[in-house]
Amino acid sequence: MKQQSVVVAVTLLLAMAPTIAHASASAAPRMPVRIRATVEKFDKHLVTVKTDKGDHLTLELTARTGFATVDPRKLADLKLNAYVGITAIPGTDKKLHATRVFIFPELMRGAGEGHFPGREGKGSASINATITAIAAATDGSAVTLHYKSRATGKEGWADIDIAQNVPIVAFLPGDASVLKPGADTVTVVQKDGDGDLHALEIIAGRDNMKPPM
Repeated sequence: MKQQSVVVAVTLLLAMAPTIAHASASAAPRMPVRIRATVEKFDKHLVTVKTDKGDHLTLELTARTGFATVDPRKLADLKLNAYVGITAIPGTDKKLHATRVFIFPELMRGAGEGHFPGREGKGSASINATITAIAAATDGSAVTLHYKSRATGKEGWADIDIAQNVPIVAFLPGDASVLKPGADTVTVVQKDGDGDLHALEIIAGRDNMKPPM
């Protein structure tokens, strides 16, 4: 069940459109929106949070609320055949340089696989793929990724440099115990007909880490 929870939570959070991601939960329509927030208090099925916009919200948890955590990782944790998601921007050297690296659980292998335009400007990329090679680079590592889109059948490779200071995280299953005061979260919420906000999925950072998505 926990493995299914992390798949649902990660897939839904990463799929949210930018316009939805930056919407205000306090004025949210009856469609899911994504918010960044810090946990202030958790009591039974209610969690109080302070959003990055400064709003104080009370979110209701249900039996269907999914949980996941992002745990910090290092370059050395990137292994051959790992399924990862990498966002990258072009450098002056005309190479792609990673801005964020997500290590997916094995159960998510193939999810969203492919090479897509990124949201960080011209030439940026978002790639979900398998690591097929790792080599030393000037300031970190260089990885080769292989992908094959299930939707289009398009196959390709990408070489990306990953510097030492690039955020690298692993997605892991979680539960309500992650809702500790001070925990940074990214949450998908939905307003019901009575105006109450329900938490659909929550990803929390561990070790004082902010989820980098």
